[in-house]
Amino acid sequence: MSHDPQPVPPEAPRHPLGAPTARREGRAKVTGAARYAAEHAPPHRVHAWPVPATVARGRITSVDTADALALPGVHAVLTHENAPRLEPPEDPAVAVLQGPAVPHRGWYVALAVADTLESARAAAEAVRLTYAAEEHDVTLTPDHPGLYLPKEVNGGYPGTRERGDFDAAYAGALVTVDATYTLTALHNHPMEPHAATAWWDGGHLTVHDSTQGSTKARDDLAALFGLDPRDVTVVSEHVGGGFGSKGTLRPQAVLAAMAARVTGRPVTLALPRREMPAVVGHRAPTVQRVRLGAGADGVLTALAHEVVTHTSTVKEFVEQAAVPARVMYTSPHSRTVHRVVALDVPSPSWMRAPGEAPGMYALESAMDELAVLLDLDPVELRLRNEPATEPDTGRPFSSRGLTRALREGADRFGWRPRDPRPGVRRDGDLLLGTGVAAATYPVLIFPSSAEAHAAPDGGFRVRINATDIGTGARTVLGQIAAEALGVPEERVRVEIGRSDLPDAFLAGGSSGTGSWGWAVHKACRALREDLSNRQHPLPREGLAVAADTREEIAAGSPYARHAFGAHFAEVQVDTVTGEVRVRRMLGMFAAGRILNPRTARSQFIGGMAMGIGMALTEHSTMDPVVGGFTERDLASYHVPVCADVHTIEAHWLDEGDPHLNPMGSKGIGEIGIVGAAAAVGNAVHHALGVRLRTLPLTPDAVLPHLP
Repeated sequence: MSHDPQPVPPEAPRHPLGAPTARREGRAKVTGAARYAAEHAPPHRVHAWPVPATVARGRITSVDTADALALPGVHAVLTHENAPRLEPPEDPAVAVLQGPAVPHRGWYVALAVADTLESARAAAEAVRLTYAAEEHDVTLTPDHPGLYLPKEVNGGYPGTRERGDFDAAYAGALVTVDATYTLTALHNHPMEPHAATAWWDGGHLTVHDSTQGSTKARDDLAALFGLDPRDVTVVSEHVGGGFGSKGTLRPQAVLAAMAARVTGRPVTLALPRREMPAVVGHRAPTVQRVRLGAGADGVLTALAHEVVTHTSTVKEFVEQAAVPARVMYTSPHSRTVHRVVALDVPSPSWMRAPGEAPGMYALESAMDELAVLLDLDPVELRLRNEPATEPDTGRPFSSRGLTRALREGADRFGWRPRDPRPGVRRDGDLLLGTGVAAATYPVLIFPSSAEAHAAPDGGFRVRINATDIGTGARTVLGQIAAEALGVPEERVRVEIGRSDLPDAFLAGGSSGTGSWGWAVHKACRALREDLSNRQHPLPREGLAVAADTREEIAAGSPYARHAFGAHFAEVQVDTVTGEVRVRRMLGMFAAGRILNPRTARSQFIGGMAMGIGMALTEHSTMDPVVGGFTERDLASYHVPVCADVHTIEAHWLDEGDPHLNPMGSKGIGEIGIVGAAAAVGNAVHHALGVRLRTLPLTPDAVLPHLP
């Protein structure tokens, strides 16, 4: 059989990068062909159910598993007394069943394994543990005696930054704002719960895990179990959402692997939704004080953003809520500070746009308050405070489209003419108002590797361990490859979601497409060059080229690289019930080159809807007596549904930026939520005439302030 050479044709691709290509996996998902972590059923699979601690702090003093083990179909009950020993982990939150200490309520203290899910749950309920409970502290207060200044906050940013002389500049300012904004804890709640199916084959561990990064999960599991990473395979071909909570290794993968080792059987563990808030991270509550000083023209002369938040006693995680204030506006005299206290609470972690989402709510609310004091249009106030360079570093921006986003967003929304007076627009029993807020998110790119392969039949294959958490990663990577190869998109097959593929960074920080796409582009361009120079037919096995971006990423950039955006919202406040509804919302974004308008719009409006939830419905309370979250399921923790999201539009600028990556793209997964809650809150002030500084704006919070 002959294999004729297949040089790359000079034809124009039918689906170039930038086209609204439909998701490659869409049909598989809607027909049920796509398999998620808990849906893999290898032969002789058994099920596991975890047992959470019922004290907020203390030690286990006795364990009785006799009744559980006596139930039909039960294979094992793992506790700290008999579970496999793990190596000390990088993240102490996954050191499960390793000792009797209980650092917070909901910490896993046992695991039941049985033939069926129902039997495993019954066995878990039959486990009897006694505790020596200790006095606990789960309440964050702005003056907590345990507050300290962390050296760094999430993202590696310094915990404290000072420029100029804030105190003197603020004291001398003509107009000042001094306001404190409070946000409760928030929870990720992806549709697919955290789940894993694990088994051992000799000394090799295979785990189907619901994770945002199977390369990192593989490495962490290998370290925990004392294995070479080559002896671990983590598969995450389809992931039903994560929003940050699946960005690090979580207990389900560790517990499933431990149970599989003990029983010698494949084990599936899906965490019960009510237990997720305690073990998969949360957005920590914050108390944020913002002080602004300005002249009569509205130009800022002093800016301070001070944040108080909590972390756990298990590990330090500090939400970097004050960091956006170092980027956004002219501020010759600036103070940005984080203070944190370690409480007996579950460990906080990443949640969509950590730092930027809560921080920009406070900053953009304060900017709106300043605009009211100055009797200045809020859009104009922001335009007057555009910095020439990044305030914190002095570096030039690779591109900064905030001015255009504000102006074009205002035009599309119909911002002008706007009566600035609060509490005057009515529609029967409804008060109406409009609000605006800006948004920013950094451009993050991490080293990744990819392989591009040409087959004798004219097809191409791209292999990279990217993760598709619902963003359309397969689709856009296929488009990037097709453009780099100069072929139609349908001739490119994409393989992702397995740790035995070329290593890639996890899906987090809106870094996925920029990081993975750069590696794919580099490999495909190299393959294209090899094919164009080739004089002989392709061998039967085809031709493959591997590439990585370590050198390019290590070189860094002299530019400050950020995405920007502007949110506009119109709300109605019911003067009878106190209910706030968003009538319409519009986002205008400057996020580099948009690689797929269809999937990009989905990401933008998804973030905006999440911002509506942050503003109006999402609320989590820490019970100081029992020491646990009270809103632990989707019946009590209210995320927005279709009825809550009326007219919502996402638009973007045609922003060319040559200083990013070969595609010219910025991340878009998180910029949509940043600023959205502030726009809604500012609109509520405009409707009501009263400034409410604690989210969410539920009817009980609004009713006392109604006319």
